[in-house]
Amino acid sequence: MPRVLLSGYYGFGNLGDEALLEVMLAQMRARFPSARLEVLSASPQLTATQHRVETAPRWDWREVRAAIARSDVVISGGGGLLQNATSTRSLLYYAGILREAIRRRRRTLIFAQSIGPLDYWGRLIVRQFCKGLGRATVRDERSARLLHELLPSTPVERTADPVFLYDGAQESVDLAREGLGPESGPYAIVSARKAAGLRDAPSVLARIVDRLALHHAIRVAFLPLGGAADAAVSTDVIRLCKSNPVLLPECTLRVAASILSGAHVVAGMRLHSLILAARYGVPFLAIAYDPKVSALCGDLGYPLVPLYDDGKRPADAAVDALVDRLVRERGALAGELIARRHALEMAAERNFDVLGELL
Repeated sequence: MPRVLLSGYYGFGNLGDEALLEVMLAQMRARFPSARLEVLSASPQLTATQHRVETAPRWDWREVRAAIARSDVVISGGGGLLQNATSTRSLLYYAGILREAIRRRRRTLIFAQSIGPLDYWGRLIVRQFCKGLGRATVRDERSARLLHELLPSTPVERTADPVFLYDGAQESVDLAREGLGPESGPYAIVSARKAAGLRDAPSVLARIVDRLALHHAIRVAFLPLGGAADAAVSTDVIRLCKSNPVLLPECTLRVAASILSGAHVVAGMRLHSLILAARYGVPFLAIAYDPKVSALCGDLGYPLVPLYDDGKRPADAAVDALVDRLVRERGALAGELIARRHALEMAAERNFDVLGELL
């Protein structure tokens, strides 16, 4: 009975990462029913209850080492773990788990990750700590090239984010009390988050909201996928708006999925707001606070270029033009996303094929 240990950004209440975990556990249970699954979590008891899985506290290095020691396979991912744009400390944590697993001769797998951004020291950490890694799957071509360069002896495959397989039972949501009931007509969802490199992003988001509301008569609501931190950023944007968008309360993953699936359009910074939108065929406008957002649009062959794709603040006229295209070409954009769905699902399933080969 093989034991599999999952290391990721789990137990923090980020709905995108919880969607990743939910899909990963469901797929592993279906494919490898004899495997024993354990998760490193920031909230071990909550994760154990929500997902019916063994857990270990991610902050207790003694417990982490014990979990690695009793595992047969150690998975790092999914998500964007091996990067030091957030902090080098975070990179050292995730790379350190892989180093410990490799040192103990456990089978190791980087799973459905986006790699980078990495500066000189970040590249050095990944190259040294992950030397001897067994296998890797990454969710975009940019990450595949970077990991090939850093770990030339490790087989690396480009796949897709597991959330493209998300099929959690959606919950019916009464949005009337939020002003988004049937009588209000179509609504748009905005997913905002803090991004240190995009200090003017709130004003750009406010312009998007006002263009949707005042020019296209579409009600706008903010959905805080990252919990209280996203709610705070959303509130800052709302204060800049000339229109009257609403802030939806924090909710469960299934409620969030239902809200996104019913949206007319989505404007998103959070990667998984865009992935879920693509999964449901909902056209979106991406704000590329991180290269992984641009990579997603590139891999989708999505016609609308992400805002901040070149790292510069977009001109007001360019923002308006993209919002107008999003609304005007909604049907065609939805058709393209739906046409890509099967290929993305197959690519996402490949992650679990690779895990099966390790097991």
